[in-house]
Formats: sequence, structure tokens, C-alpha cells
Amino acid sequence: MEVILQNLTKKFPSRDRKNREDVIAVNDFTFEIPDGQLIGLLGPSGCGKSTTLNLISGLLKPTNGRIFFGKDDVTDLPPENRGIGLVFQNYALYPHLTVRQNILFPLQNLKGKDKLSKSEMLKKAEDAAKLVQISELMERRPGELSGGQQQRVAIARALVKMPRVLLLDEPLSNLDARLRLQTREEIRRIQKETGITTIFVTHDQEEAMSISDLIVVMKEGIVQQIGKPQEVYDNPSNLFVAKFLGTPPINVFEGRIQNGQLYIGDNAVLHTGNVSDRKVYAGIRPEGFLLQEDGPLCCELGGIEVMGRDISIVSRNKASLNPAIRSIIGTDNKIDTSKTDIRFSLVSRKVFLFDRETEERIDFT
Repeated sequence: MEVILQNLTKKFPSRDRKNREDVIAVNDFTFEIPDGQLIGLLGPSGCGKSTTLNLISGLLKPTNGRIFFGKDDVTDLPPENRGIGLVFQNYALYPHLTVRQNILFPLQNLKGKDKLSKSEMLKKAEDAAKLVQISELMERRPGELSGGQQQRVAIARALVKMPRVLLLDEPLSNLDARLRLQTREEIRRIQKETGITTIFVTHDQEEAMSISDLIVVMKEGIVQQIGKPQEVYDNPSNLFVAKFLGTPPINVFEGRIQNGQLYIGDNAVLHTGNVSDRKVYAGIRPEGFLLQEDGPLCCELGGIEVMGRDISIVSRNKASLNPAIRSIIGTDNKIDTSKTDIRFSLVSRKVFLFDRETEERIDFT
């Protein structure tokens, strides 16, 4: 099911007595979500991603704009008539009901031509449980399940009606690290098997990048960039996107362009082609550093962290906006830890320039 958002805007009344201007949670969001894809809505707390999900679900009504499921305008439809499946962060399971009863609950509320027989409902519940691999847990109650198992029950309950659109609101936030990894892989598998258009809200960029077909990066209600995860990582449109994506985060330096060269401090570290002279922010991905004895970028060596297949060099530079610079290099590199300084050359495709005033990306060759 294709989901089309047209100029979607949501304003809330201000609670600040000194400033009565409305709070704009989502600002003129226009996007066509392709049929059968998994979309990650990504951004920090308060960026408007959950509000967007609630607008799509019908739990909130937009101030302006329209929402279409395929050719159907669902903007004014109540949630129960939109054909959605919704999974909350806190699972929202009924504690007094068994797993089977929790999964059956949405089917028992169907009326009219959609009403099913008892055997049909049981068959659908069993199919949903099998899909999320909890068939052996059907007689247990939520209190007898782990967090990951409860999350699977919540997903099964959302899927049992085979919704047109599946909406997931930070579904992994309450799980430990290992369960998060396992469950996000399961969500991707389920989405692929069912082909249901899925919108996944998270503040965790690693989650969004690992399972999404497309990611939408948001800040203060405004869409910053939309694209395939790797494309957005490799070509951030502005400094915010560059800083938000990546683990370890991108290293940001104050720099300047002078005579076709990028200067960090007093050192010319990279050729920048025909970019005009100006002050810039230079973002360098951790994997964009090459260890080189006579490299142009000199940093103060702080320490070495061995991570198995890679080494993380921790260093400092007066021009860096990060408290510590992290450079990822291969374990075949030898580092003289007795020295106080360390020098790098840079991989140009891992270096991004941003205007100091607007923070928009500056292309260079």
C-alpha cells in the first residue's frame, strides 16, 4: 500500500505563558512512501517523528495537509477504519489475557461483513504467532514472557488483521542490546515475508540504517533528508544529518577554504577544487583517516582502543568541535604510542564541507 503525505503539518497550542505562538511539531511534510517498503523515521527526541506516525495512524488530526493510502484519502477517517496495525513502545498487552487471547482481540471486534467465525479467527491467530515464532507461548500471559517475547506478541496482534500499513513506534526501546539486534532482524524478516508497507520510528540511527529501505531524517518537525541509508550516510545534505548518522560519530573541525585548499589550523589538509574562499565546517568520517608519518593533519595522540578487526585512535586537535577525534584504521597498522603527536592524510570521499553560516553541504571535487 502506497502512503502519500501531502504538505502534512501539525501544530499544538503553546503552554508557555510568555510565548503564545503555536508549537509546530510537523512542518509541511510531503513524501510518497512506496508500496511494500520499510521506511525509517529517524531523528532526536522532539523532532516530530512520533507525531508523524500518529497522524498517519489517525490518533492525531493534521492542522494542514492530506494523507492518502493508495488512492483513498484517509485524512478524516478514524484509526479503526484505516486498516493499520500499530505497535507501541510499551507493548500495551492485556495482562489478564493469554497470548492467544491478546492476538485474537482485534479479530473479535470485527463487525458486519468483516466478522469472522471462531475457527477463522483461531487460524489467523495461529498464523500470526507462527510468523513471529511464538507458537509455543500461546497459553502464557504477558507477565510470564520476556521483553522480546512480549514485543513479538504485540507485532503478531498488529499483523493478525493483515493491515494495509504497519506502524511501529520505537518498538525496540525497552529491550537490551542483544534482543534489540535479534528483534530488528525479525521485524525485517516479517516485513519482507508479508510485503506490508511499514513505517518504523526510532532515534537509533543504527537501527534505522540496518533494516530500512529508505530513511527520513527529521529535525524540529522539518524533513532534512530522505534516501537509502547508505546514500544518506555517504552524501549528507547538511551538518545535522552528517552528525546524526554514524557510529562513532563524524569528526567536525572548524576550517577554511583558501586558494583551493582546506585548512585545518595552519595546515592545508585537502585539495577542494574550485570552492570559493570561506570559513567552513569540515566533517571527517572516522574511516576517512589514513595513518601517514608525514601526513598533513597533525593531532595530539590521546590513546588507542583495540576493537578486534579495527583500531580506534583517540586524538585531539584545537580546531575540532568534538572533545575527542576518533579515527578507525586496520589492525595491520603499527602505531608508536611513545610519540605525543600522530599524523594523517585524508580520504577525500569521507570528507564533507559545510557552510559555516547555513550548515548546508558544499560540494567539491
